[in-house]
Amino acid sequence: MNVHDSEQIMELLKGSGYETTKDTKKADLVIINTCSIREKAEQKAHSELGRFKELKLKKPDLIIGIGGCLAQQLGPKFLRKAPHLDLVFGTHNIHRLPEMIRDIENTRSRVVKTSFHESVQSLGILALPRNGSVSAYVTVMQGCDNFCAYCVVPFLRGREESRKPQDIISEVSILADHGVKEVTLLGQNVNSYGRTMSGCHDFSTLLNEVGRVEGIERIRFTTSHPKDISENIIGCFAEVANLCEHIHLPVQSGSNDVLKRMNRHYTREDYLDRVTRLREVCPGISITSDIIVGFPGETEKEFQETVDLMGEIRFDGIFSFKYSEREGTAAIHFNNKVDEDVKSRRLQTVQSLQETHSLERNRVLEGSIEDVLVEGVSKNCRDDVMGRTRSNKIINFKGGADIIGKTVSVNIIKAYLHSLRGGLV
Repeated sequence: MNVHDSEQIMELLKGSGYETTKDTKKADLVIINTCSIREKAEQKAHSELGRFKELKLKKPDLIIGIGGCLAQQLGPKFLRKAPHLDLVFGTHNIHRLPEMIRDIENTRSRVVKTSFHESVQSLGILALPRNGSVSAYVTVMQGCDNFCAYCVVPFLRGREESRKPQDIISEVSILADHGVKEVTLLGQNVNSYGRTMSGCHDFSTLLNEVGRVEGIERIRFTTSHPKDISENIIGCFAEVANLCEHIHLPVQSGSNDVLKRMNRHYTREDYLDRVTRLREVCPGISITSDIIVGFPGETEKEFQETVDLMGEIRFDGIFSFKYSEREGTAAIHFNNKVDEDVKSRRLQTVQSLQETHSLERNRVLEGSIEDVLVEGVSKNCRDDVMGRTRSNKIINFKGGADIIGKTVSVNIIKAYLHSLRGGLV
């Protein structure tokens, strides 16, 4: 989602006469787009901002701005922390960026815009694919009404707002006209799409409509909340031919007691039932997840329940994290904090186990032939191209630039932990 926000920012600034550069020394404007979901992301943003202090001293007219969730959270505090910073803009104010930049250019004043608006106008900013990309993101909704005990998203992105379906379909159609073959539908909780609108549009209806857009070969979506994945959405994996066989379904914990403290509104049994139904409807579906270890009060027994759940489901991949306190969330006031060394040990256990499961799931594909949408030249070898299977597995194989952007059949020769090796059929 932050990647797509950055794409929209670049599109807006292009209209103001700016072009992107990879050489920061040539830049007249630097925008840092931040995340605040975890402490590590916050530390990285502060570090990045500090790097540009020396550049500003050498180039006083350089404009430095910071946006995204951390900017929304800290607001004017950022200006006090970083005297070399010119602009702070929050998650509801991306659309005002050209106007704010002009003010700074004309007056050299420092600007802060972090107010929430009734409607998030940046949701509809069309960012056309760059460098001939065949994949694109499309935002369908923003914000969240769930208020999980550890999560700052409702406070920094605001409450749920869904885009009009006709606007989404129009954007997907324009992208298809520009050569895009794969779209990823984005939202903090895509499964709840449509709840803030009148009418009968829900996410399953939207998936069916996007599936009918000519030129779109593949559809993906993220992120899903387990409590909101309905039978209709599950059914789309059988009914919508261009919906890819992959779902990211964050479980966070395998313990019912921890899930209750997290305010997740589902049980371990609910989650297992949804996984069973997904695999019944779509055999071979790739399921990835998020797991948090060391949530306040998590006992060894509760942690072991997460490990047991991983063994039962055998995810294709996970993002795993140590719990970190975020200002404004309910969990910051919880007692029985888990020691950092215990968190580290549990994280290592989870990650080691997942490596075993990921390799195991990848090896199942050895000897099979998969449809691969070729995205570009491989990072590892200029003689190779890379793409993704419908189940979202990265695959590298010999091929020329003439097949970039095409869907080809590839024989899976060898499975590795994070990728596959194949041969063009």
